[in-house]
Amino acid sequence: MPISRPQPMPKAHALATACRRGAVGLVSALLLSSGGGALAADAPPFAMLLSQALTDSPLLQERQADVGAASADVAQAKVWANPRLDALVENVGAPQSGGQSQRQSTYSLTQPLELLGQREARVQAVGQQLRVAEARRQQARVAFAAELAVAYAAAEAALTRKALAQEDLQRANEDLRAARAQVQAGKEADIRVAQARASVAAAQAVTQAAEAEVARALSQLSALAGVGTPYTGVSASLLSARLQPGTPQGEAPSVLAAMAERDAQEAQVTLEQKRWLPEIGVSAGVRNYGWSGQRGYVLGVSASIPLIDQNTNGIAAARQRMVAADARLAAARLQAAAVRRAAEAQVTASEQQLLAATEGERAAAEAYRLGRIGYESGKTSLMELLVIRRALSDAKGSTTDAQLARVRALSALAQADGQLAFGE
Repeated sequence: MPISRPQPMPKAHALATACRRGAVGLVSALLLSSGGGALAADAPPFAMLLSQALTDSPLLQERQADVGAASADVAQAKVWANPRLDALVENVGAPQSGGQSQRQSTYSLTQPLELLGQREARVQAVGQQLRVAEARRQQARVAFAAELAVAYAAAEAALTRKALAQEDLQRANEDLRAARAQVQAGKEADIRVAQARASVAAAQAVTQAAEAEVARALSQLSALAGVGTPYTGVSASLLSARLQPGTPQGEAPSVLAAMAERDAQEAQVTLEQKRWLPEIGVSAGVRNYGWSGQRGYVLGVSASIPLIDQNTNGIAAARQRMVAADARLAAARLQAAAVRRAAEAQVTASEQQLLAATEGERAAAEAYRLGRIGYESGKTSLMELLVIRRALSDAKGSTTDAQLARVRALSALAQADGQLAFGE
């Protein structure tokens, strides 16, 4: 039977096809260079990321807005009250006297005055609310820095676990090739190849799970930092940072916030005590006499008389709120001391855990090296080699877990001390 050969493509058609292929390739390259390059961005080193996030993160912009609002309230509290214009027309429609109208028109301005410490108490109460807003903002900044540090370390740990999974998959493939060589040489049964294939499949599943965890961790880090496009990695290591625990600088942020709230309630008590005092106003004006066209001047002082309402219940309520604030402050001090002791213990435990995990990883790596040599020489079984390789993977994972635990502990300790975790 004659064999049909493909006919050569006409030159014009071949040229058109080549042009189309070149255009498609050029468009693809442009898309990759414009879109892919924009998406590929690693998170900056943590200190730089923290500095940016403290400004850009929506989680902190709310607290900053609260401080701005409280500052505006303080400025507004210092403004004096507006004067009041009064107009009074008397004797409208009254009988004339000697052919002259008896109408009188009085126009006056009354300026309310805050005397006897009323204005100072009001300004002081609003100023204490500004202190509360500032204390809460600082507390939020410290808590955010600790959370961001843990998220950064978690993303780095996920990337490390992904790399470890890929290394384990590579070792599993090497074990599979070694098993095939042993079976072909008649030193192992065919079931050993099936066992090695199952080990490769398990390593592939772990690798896929690690990739999904990387995507989740990087998305969480990006969202926390206030970045719309997810990061693709981290540009510096936080797991290996050798930051030493600091010393507490005064009270914890939670205690400072509770103190500010207590002082605000105390200022509110003073304000409530001033509310029952007379409201005094000074007025000045002019009076027109309709029958003569002449005018005179009027001066006056007005004051409320606190006979019925002396704000006793308002004062009592403010005092009870101050008692509650005192209780919250005492509880905050106890809780802050307990949290710091726990954080110190966690730092010490994580350091010891990391040392043990590092030593275990070194021993597991040496055991796997000797196991491979023994298997290739026929002195170690495949099952024993697989167990040794699994132990190596677990040991590497334990080291990563210990490093992440250390970052968590140091972040918690920095938060307890009122410091920005890893912010230097």
